[in-house]
Amino acid sequence: MAAQIKKSSALSSSSRKKPSSKPRLLSSKLSYKGKVFSVFTDKVEEPGGNVNTRDVIRHNGSIVILAVDESKDANDPEIVMERQYRHAAGQFLIELPAGRVEPKEAPLAAAKRELIEETGYRAKRWTMLTKYFASPGFLGEWMQIYLARDIREGTATPEPDEHIEVFRLKLSEALALVAANKIHDGKTLIGLMLYDAARRSGRL
Repeated sequence: MAAQIKKSSALSSSSRKKPSSKPRLLSSKLSYKGKVFSVFTDKVEEPGGNVNTRDVIRHNGSIVILAVDESKDANDPEIVMERQYRHAAGQFLIELPAGRVEPKEAPLAAAKRELIEETGYRAKRWTMLTKYFASPGFLGEWMQIYLARDIREGTATPEPDEHIEVFRLKLSEALALVAANKIHDGKTLIGLMLYDAARRSGRL
């Protein structure tokens, strides 16, 4: 048993080693330019010498807002949620408010703008929870999740193509939906679980 544990530990250690070098970009061609993203066909030389062609979606990045109301029950705050139809997924999804960052726009400014546009809510306190890549195998989009507190209601001004149902859920109810496999949106799962973990650990 000891030998097995030692072997496993060694594998774990080696897996943490950083690659000695990264692929070298040989060429990059714009294959498609859309309103939200562009697709580039890149030719890269791998560290071992192999040359591969990769299609990469380039995107300005997105922000996600976990807006909470702790005024009624600090132990089980309410969270501002949305329900909308997502054409790519082919179904209605329960999500946290989110949107893309415009060129030259600061992420926090984008978060404040999107929260107002999609929900009408404003917040006095903002904290960044995390920044991550949505699907780095082919998508360059990063997503930054903000916690918004001390919120107050207002009037939403969504885009013409946005049909959003805004509602509030207690944190416990949202986590119950996660446990029941009823929330399928990645950014929402990450935001809820990080927020819950931070509260449990006393960091929030």
